[in-house]
Amino acid sequence: QVQPVESGGGLVQAGGSLRLSCAASGRTFSSSAMGWFRQAPGKEREFVAAIRWSGGPTYYADSVKGRFTISRDNAKNTVYLQMNSLKAEDTAVYYCNTDLSPNGSSWATFGSWGQGTQVTVSS
Repeated sequence: QVQPVESGGGLVQAGGSLRLSCAASGRTFSSSAMGWFRQAPGKEREFVAAIRWSGGPTYYADSVKGRFTISRDNAKNTVYLQMNSLKAEDTAVYYCNTDLSPNGSSWATFGSWGQGTQVTVSS
């Protein structure tokens, strides 16, 4: 199974920016999309953003719309998450998943999870 590797996290002040990367060792050909999720301490993992392999629209959680941008490089099997205007509530471990399928108003995840990358925003 495709194993993603996330990177780019770190400590940043509120209002700052970070760019996360997720490199996958390949692609599941049945996959329709890939995306980012995050998990804050004591909370469940939540959806952040998704993008289809074939192009087209991108999808964002309401909490990050207008601040985060997801993009991809299919040739490199890599997805990025540009995070601007970071807030303390964005602090979490960020994970990517390279095998998503739409499931009503949310996304079903079928791919493996990487080790995640820690994002800490100081206020």
